[in-house]
Amino acid sequence: MAKRKLTRRQSWRIKKIQDERASRISKQDQSIDQKLLSGELGQEQEGLVISHFGSQVDIEAIEGSNKGLIKRCHMRANLGSIVTGDRVVWRDGDPIGVVVANLPRQSLLSRPNPQGELRPVAANIDTIVITIAPKPTPYANLIDRYLVAAESVEIEPVLLLNKMDLVDDDNREDLEQMLQSYQALGYRTLRASTKTDHGLELLKNNLDNRISVFVGQSGVGKSSLINVLLPGVDIRVGALSENTLKGTHTTTTARLYHFPDGGDLIDSPGIREFGLWHIDRFTLLDGFREFRPFLGHCRFRDCSHEQEPGCALQQALSDGHISPERMASYRNILFSLEQ
Repeated sequence: MAKRKLTRRQSWRIKKIQDERASRISKQDQSIDQKLLSGELGQEQEGLVISHFGSQVDIEAIEGSNKGLIKRCHMRANLGSIVTGDRVVWRDGDPIGVVVANLPRQSLLSRPNPQGELRPVAANIDTIVITIAPKPTPYANLIDRYLVAAESVEIEPVLLLNKMDLVDDDNREDLEQMLQSYQALGYRTLRASTKTDHGLELLKNNLDNRISVFVGQSGVGKSSLINVLLPGVDIRVGALSENTLKGTHTTTTARLYHFPDGGDLIDSPGIREFGLWHIDRFTLLDGFREFRPFLGHCRFRDCSHEQEPGCALQQALSDGHISPERMASYRNILFSLEQ
């Protein structure tokens, strides 16, 4: 479909909005510069981004006499993207502080928005907890997308089956087979229920002293888990739609919470599909960890792993080293990338 051409008035309105936004940012930076020069702001100190609100962030002081204090701060326009979990240099102010620098990241989790633009979600994560539940129905292809995303940024994924109280004779066999297939690939799998407290202690042990993020379809119970794991946080919980059995979105911005015994948890906005349009075919191949021993061993360097003779992946599939389900999932994701 051809891109619709904007009218002259529409173009003028867009430019006017952009100019006004740029003017506001420029005035804010001028105000910040004035405060910095006049000595109105406190000394530079390190902080942790707890949450993000447009041009402002909540920063937790992690050193000094005000350690643990959470302060709303402006961000300077030249800092680039700052997300929950980032470590920054900031200066205190009255009533609002200022973030003056972003410190190096160990990892960054990003995802495309509906327009295909890559947006960062959270930084410095150690573990991605891929959360599924009996309802809404989990699909292996969606799980594989999360796994590829985690593998591509070298963040350890853990697969969590939540709402174990909804497991019954109709779904038990399929769910267990799904979990066992990922265990066979070397992924850690956990089970939990906030209704019965099943598996919660083991889940806590796996999150201790790590920075983790919960991802998964809306309605799988991420917010309910946080409410149980962190009493007093009171994350708003959304019910499943009766018509679609899909979740309703309840979390609007990523926020970081501390566990009492150590470790942090980032609650990210729920999403129903995790797009991978930002990765190429080679990154996708490497994201399937059982493919790796066979990559680079095909007869032809430009092998598409379809019908070519001497394809190492096709041979591994025939030999049972790669499951037909995972190969089909790879091809499904690859097709979506090519589209």
